[in-house]
Amino acid sequence: MTSNNNLTTLPRQSWVDIEFQDLTYSVPQGRKGCKLILKNISGHFAAGQLTAILGPSGAGKSTLLNTLAGYKSGTASGQILINGKQRNVKKFRNLSRYIMQEDVVQPMLTVGEAMMVAANLKLGKRITQTEKEKTIDEVLLQLNLQHTFSTRTTMLSGGEKKRLSIALELLNNPPVLFLDEPTTGLDDLSCMQCVNLLKQISEGGRTIICSIHTPSAKMFSIFDKVYIISAGQCIYQGYGPNIVPYLANIGLECPKHFNPADFVIEVACQEYGNFQDRLTSSIDNGKITYSTDLVKKATTETPKNVENTTSDHFQIVEPDYSFNEKSDWFTQYKILLLRMWKQMLRDKSYLVLRTLLYILIGSLIGNLYLGMGRDGSKTIFNFGFYFTCLIFFMYIPMMPVLLQFPKEFQLIKREYFNKWYRLSAYFAALTTSTLPIQLGLGSVYVILVYTLSDQPMEFDRLTHFYLICMLTGVISESFGLLIASHLSLVNSMFVGPVLAVPLMLLAVYGFGSGYSSIPTLIKIAMYFSYLRYSLEALIHTMLIGRDKLKCPEDADFCIWTDLENFMVDMGIENTILWVDIVALVVAYVIFRGGSYYLLKQRLTPNKTFRALGYIGRIVKSHIGR
Repeated sequence: MTSNNNLTTLPRQSWVDIEFQDLTYSVPQGRKGCKLILKNISGHFAAGQLTAILGPSGAGKSTLLNTLAGYKSGTASGQILINGKQRNVKKFRNLSRYIMQEDVVQPMLTVGEAMMVAANLKLGKRITQTEKEKTIDEVLLQLNLQHTFSTRTTMLSGGEKKRLSIALELLNNPPVLFLDEPTTGLDDLSCMQCVNLLKQISEGGRTIICSIHTPSAKMFSIFDKVYIISAGQCIYQGYGPNIVPYLANIGLECPKHFNPADFVIEVACQEYGNFQDRLTSSIDNGKITYSTDLVKKATTETPKNVENTTSDHFQIVEPDYSFNEKSDWFTQYKILLLRMWKQMLRDKSYLVLRTLLYILIGSLIGNLYLGMGRDGSKTIFNFGFYFTCLIFFMYIPMMPVLLQFPKEFQLIKREYFNKWYRLSAYFAALTTSTLPIQLGLGSVYVILVYTLSDQPMEFDRLTHFYLICMLTGVISESFGLLIASHLSLVNSMFVGPVLAVPLMLLAVYGFGSGYSSIPTLIKIAMYFSYLRYSLEALIHTMLIGRDKLKCPEDADFCIWTDLENFMVDMGIENTILWVDIVALVVAYVIFRGGSYYLLKQRLTPNKTFRALGYIGRIVKSHIGR
């Protein structure tokens, strides 16, 4: 790998030191109250150093990382200082980037395309396109990914995906990087490459903090500092190899040829006895750093946020919080929309499958109601035809959202938390991106069923039929998004179809039996079924103003050749088309707006949602017992 640690097209960023004092974090635990995950721990992570947080499972290392990154901070107490001053979480997130354990990457894009999308979003117009391309080349070269430029992200190895996740966040040269177990799932060689890479990145003046699970002895010695947690308390803070004499002073001798990292984890698990209090008190729960001979980073220039007062002393000043100059809203919307369209077009198997589905189901339904549109003996079947079309446009647009969006959420969470774009720009692009395929495939279905069922070939009726079906489809998609924006994949796939059932029942309840006979509660519930408005609008569009239907010679009796009598008998003669259309538009706005609100609260919950989440965790913990 190259040892070049600077991005020549971007300015050098502030050096950021992170200090935390008496940090405590708790979670509800049934009837026992709260369980302390972090217990008044302290520590200091310096700029220009690679720091590893170690500890046995359940010790609190991921919680500490999440709290320092601002990913979880609602129930944390204590102080977190940035360059000696109280941290402002919102400002700090402009300086830091968080690379999560799951290597989720945008599918259907090449590495070069993914990097260019990130560069356009993160760097905006402050540097030219040529400079962006140069920055991408430098970052890929620094991470030894230059040979994967034209490779699809889904074809990368585990180590390459990990490095790509890092590369995407390095484009705007952030001064702080948090990584949650970056070596998990990698082989020994890839682990060493990943840690050596992080070491090189830190030498450019960045603060790199990562949680690590059981490093090798060689890897253990690469870190400038290790911070070891046991049962929510700090038992060591200092240079890794110095832990052997540190433990010897406590009375714990590490056997020769034994991995010091493995030994200290075994000590933390109390396999050699309970030394927790002695280890914690010897460094005052992280307020003291063992050993003063840590490797110091030598730089040829004074850091941007450091004033050189003497040759041996630096005064740390406020970092530059304004460096993260993202692109404007419309540019973000355009970039995200083009990315979504490119991904859709490249997913050819899904496009072919969905097209065939529309054609097959359209042909099936058209043949089930073949020639019934103008048959006076089949008027009631026409009613069933309209309802069947609406069921199609409820389920077919809704199901892909329930299946895909919970997976997409992991990508949104990473990109939004790391300040790639505004959530409103992403949501607007998401809303727009699905319209072409819905309108196009919806046209195929409507033409098939409308022609085969022999509906009246009048332009106004056909247009209204199409628009009502399309409006029903986008509302159903929004309904699915409302569910998927706050639930997991499994729960979404269960809740969506289940909630669709009462909507269908309420849509047809009471037809032909008289509105006055419907119970009051059912009447109220009927107002909340958007399918009922769609059905009323379709019936009004297709039946009002038509001549009497002909009764076939082979039919014994035709009860509803007069379509106005049919509407009277069904109890929908007083429906007003524009009222139904307005109701459908309102339903669309409510579902889309609700989806956006729930998604935003899931990403950055306000006090009310945090309180509800806290209550929910308490209830779950009680139920679990």
